[in-house]
Amino acid sequence: MQSTFAGIELGKRGLVAHNQGLQTIGHNLTNAATEGYSRQRVELGTMEPIYAPQLNREETPGQIGQGVVSVRVHRLRDELLDQRIVAQDGGLGYWDARDKYMSLLEQVHNEPTEVSTRTQMDRFWDAWQELSLHPSELAPREAVVQRGKTLIDSIHEQYRRLSSTRDMVQEDIEISASQANDLSKQIAALNAEILKSEAMGDSPNDLYDRRDLLVEKLATIVPVTVDRRDPDEFMVHVDGHVLVQGKIARGFSMSTGAETGGYLRVLWADTGDEAVIKSGSLGAMLEMRDVDIREEIASLDTMTLTFTDLVNEVHRSGYGLNGKTGVDFFTELPSVNNIAGNYDRDGDGAYDSSYVYRMTGGNALDAQEQVGLAGVMRLSGPRGLVDVEYRPTDTVGDIVRRINDSGADVTARLTAAGALQLRAKAASDGTSPDFVIRHVEDSGEFLAGYSGLLSGSGRDAAYAWETADAVAGLRSGVDYSVAPLAHPSGWIEVSSAVSRDLSSVAAGLGSNGRPAESGDGSAAVAIAALRTSPVMVGSQKTFDDYFADAVASVGLKGERAGRMAETQSRIVKNLTDARQSISGVNIDEELSNMIKFQHGYAAAAKFIAQMDSMLDTIINRMGV
Repeated sequence: MQSTFAGIELGKRGLVAHNQGLQTIGHNLTNAATEGYSRQRVELGTMEPIYAPQLNREETPGQIGQGVVSVRVHRLRDELLDQRIVAQDGGLGYWDARDKYMSLLEQVHNEPTEVSTRTQMDRFWDAWQELSLHPSELAPREAVVQRGKTLIDSIHEQYRRLSSTRDMVQEDIEISASQANDLSKQIAALNAEILKSEAMGDSPNDLYDRRDLLVEKLATIVPVTVDRRDPDEFMVHVDGHVLVQGKIARGFSMSTGAETGGYLRVLWADTGDEAVIKSGSLGAMLEMRDVDIREEIASLDTMTLTFTDLVNEVHRSGYGLNGKTGVDFFTELPSVNNIAGNYDRDGDGAYDSSYVYRMTGGNALDAQEQVGLAGVMRLSGPRGLVDVEYRPTDTVGDIVRRINDSGADVTARLTAAGALQLRAKAASDGTSPDFVIRHVEDSGEFLAGYSGLLSGSGRDAAYAWETADAVAGLRSGVDYSVAPLAHPSGWIEVSSAVSRDLSSVAAGLGSNGRPAESGDGSAAVAIAALRTSPVMVGSQKTFDDYFADAVASVGLKGERAGRMAETQSRIVKNLTDARQSISGVNIDEELSNMIKFQHGYAAAAKFIAQMDSMLDTIINRMGV
């Protein structure tokens, strides 16, 4: 039999349910501006009625309702949309960071024209041209020396700015890795709290929102994917590796040594394995540090070393006013003290490598002559050895161009005397030393008997740097030089020999073994001619081409980064706007719902008052 006081209980349930609705609306309104907050809704349902069909009951017209209850408070969220936003956040972080640092690189090249490195080099060439017209005077020699110093100072400044930018990126890498670790720990801690709440049957909506917000922030740093399949273990992956598993966070650490061009690597903290991160702001910074900025520095180093080495080559052959010859115009510092380039690479006290930058064959060649030989040269490259084939109908010039276009870490040219010269470039792999010839091999006779470089053909006669005294295997008469100190664009200077004594600046080459006459300007002409000579490699045939290519390359990369950052930002904004239309708090809607719950609450209160009046009549006014 239904209780006489059942109406009071029914009304009380109405008060409680509508009061909870009002509290939820108040929670929504006060968090309308909270980052990451999702609006919540009270789901109301009917209380289980009296006299369920499976139970014995009195004869009644039907089930008797027991009022309303709040079934649950749920947040309005589209998980599929969340996954798309997290996936796009990695791209947004990547392009934003890349755009920022490409702007810094553009500033390095966008110097005022009057003080730019290119302008200083033009003035340097002009000074040599002027000296060729007045080879017997000291004033043009003074101009050559001073403009050489100004040019070197400009190169040093460009190197310092590139290097400082790379250092800045490294600092940001360490900060970003620390931020990722902190976010991972917070997500793991939230997972533990959420699991406790869920075990009690609750829906910790605010904790869900906080966790989703942290995941999105983490996604801008590293590319993450979320795995929700196991309700007890919320998982976050980075490049297929688990970063967060339930209440456990792995995190990142920095290597203890300087393995990547003098910079630390990002490792998994628990295993010590290198973390491969290709997206997010951290991925962009690693790419900027290890690829873009490194290539900029390597390109500047290559240009500087090529420039100074070629100037020195001509200058050593010339004669100054004082009759001296064999004088370098620029100072070149070797990376090793051993005259054969021997170096102890593993630090065990014994020579195990040969650091040689340049080797020049002993035979004079004609660029237009067909070699009449066939074979395959093997040279060190970015990923192993690079094969360069030559045929009998190829000219010497064809083979030189083929070497330079092969992508090998070795370049070729013919000297003024017609000798074949091989030079090392900055290592493409980032782990081998720069400006070190690592492997030269020829299955035929072009590099051996024809050019007078190698002692023989085949693998047994190949030059390999991974052994001491490797130069002993070269053909007799080969001229070679030891590899220079790392990053020549940061230390090369005008030699003290010409700075102290201007008469040592060579202007003439002389002839037939005799010193140059005072009016001979042939050496100055030869140095000035380097300006337009195809002495560089690939698309950068001349020094002018180098500067044009460097500025254009950085500018185009910066333009692409800016456009992609804007595009990615719009994509993420569209997705977040779509989510905001679902999860965001609409104040007008909340106020409308507030009125609904207010009326419901007032109605429940009025119902209780009416039931109280009826009970009062029964209890107090029905007497004997």
